[in-house]
Amino acid sequence: MKTVFLARSALLSMLLSVAGAALPTLAGLAPAQAQTAPVAALPDFADLAEKTGPAVVNIRTTERVKPGQGGTGVPGAEDEEMQEFFRKFFGVPMPRQPQPERAPRNGRKQSPQQEEEVPRGVGSGFIISADGFVLTNAHVVEGADEVYVTLTDKREFKAKIIGVDKRTDVAVVKIEGNNLPRLPIGDPSKLRVGEWVIAIGSPFGLDNTVTSGIISAKARDTGDYLPLIQTDVAVNPGNSGGPLINLRGEVVGINSQIYSRSGGYMGISFAVPIDEAMRVAEQLRVSGRVTRGRIGVQIGEVTKDVAESLGLQRAQGALIQRVEPGGPAEKGGLEAGDIILRFNGTSIEKSSDLPRIVGATKPGTRSTLTIWRKGSNKDVSLTVAELEPEKVAKKEERKPKPEQAPNALGLVVTDLSEAQKKELKLDGGAVVENVEGAASRAGLRAGDIILRLNNNDVKDAKQFNGLVTKLEPKKTVVVLVRRGEASQFVPIRPNGQ
Repeated sequence: MKTVFLARSALLSMLLSVAGAALPTLAGLAPAQAQTAPVAALPDFADLAEKTGPAVVNIRTTERVKPGQGGTGVPGAEDEEMQEFFRKFFGVPMPRQPQPERAPRNGRKQSPQQEEEVPRGVGSGFIISADGFVLTNAHVVEGADEVYVTLTDKREFKAKIIGVDKRTDVAVVKIEGNNLPRLPIGDPSKLRVGEWVIAIGSPFGLDNTVTSGIISAKARDTGDYLPLIQTDVAVNPGNSGGPLINLRGEVVGINSQIYSRSGGYMGISFAVPIDEAMRVAEQLRVSGRVTRGRIGVQIGEVTKDVAESLGLQRAQGALIQRVEPGGPAEKGGLEAGDIILRFNGTSIEKSSDLPRIVGATKPGTRSTLTIWRKGSNKDVSLTVAELEPEKVAKKEERKPKPEQAPNALGLVVTDLSEAQKKELKLDGGAVVENVEGAASRAGLRAGDIILRLNNNDVKDAKQFNGLVTKLEPKKTVVVLVRRGEASQFVPIRPNGQ
């Protein structure tokens, strides 16, 4: 035992000796290591979530439909969150699961049936004033007959839609209450790429879910009026309308979109900057609508080759591709080929800057533009006009003709009026008057416009019904459906598929 102990002691002494010899070398590395930046600890979001969570709300919407009319939702909550996703990214409802067949009409007039309230979608929002104004996404509440807001303490309110702006995807709703918790508003311009943020919302209907991540990019161009904030915060269907919050507990954005090939989160999400949203919200609260400026030009990007060829020092500005006849730009003397470099003293770095700056200008304002024309700068003055509100198909009460039975797809259709064609800028199509059977299961509803059946353009109701009679009974078909301003192919499967 003693011999073994001595051998181990000798071995230990040898190792210490070698280590001691190496210490100066290691010590010599210490100053270099000391110069490296200290590793920051990960933030603890617990206090932040506890502080801000009470001001975040769950929003669910419903619509009233007649039995057999179809709808955007289905009875039960299991598909509500996916309905919201399909409406946002595809413009039509998600194809519904097969439901028990209703008794066929056979062309006979039935007694009036009372409308029923069915789930339409779920989303999120947050309170911005103690008296109950709530900010959310336009796509969360648009088209809903009823909106219900639920707080974290389980109180539920029926909300009133104050205003909706589809161009920025911002909506304001109001609930009756006092001394409600609210979130402070931050400054998105102070955000830094890599900064920590959290999102709170109701993904897939799971209320008050907190997720975290960082700012991935700022001013990401994805629309004419919105330089969106890109993050890697996990956002899924149902998060729409919820707040993006910085570490100071301030709202810096409204979670609005995701990039996805699967329908779920894939690492990229987008939020509406809160300063842009609050400007829109203020107009909605005052007048229920948003007014924007326009000058009447179609624009394109200025490429490096174009800039060099025209004598510009660098690629900047907005290239005028077309001037609207009789519009403010034509009256001001602008021409196709001009490059707008500045608007009221604000530099136009890229073409997408112009619609935002002009849109934020009050209609009737006399404005000065600096343009590049034929090798030199020139100042032009014009009066900004008002951008027309987005045209939405009017919701009309339609009554199916008693003598007309549904076709093989379960659809009763009629022709578009000339006024409807003009308003919607369509040459043809057939309006759905009533829906049942296979078409109802696919999610079609009264008021939809059928534009195409498989590869055949639909000219009118008679031609559409004729095409349907030639279909193979057991073969799935697709129809191009327009609802509002969005169009989407929807498959209609025969019974038993």
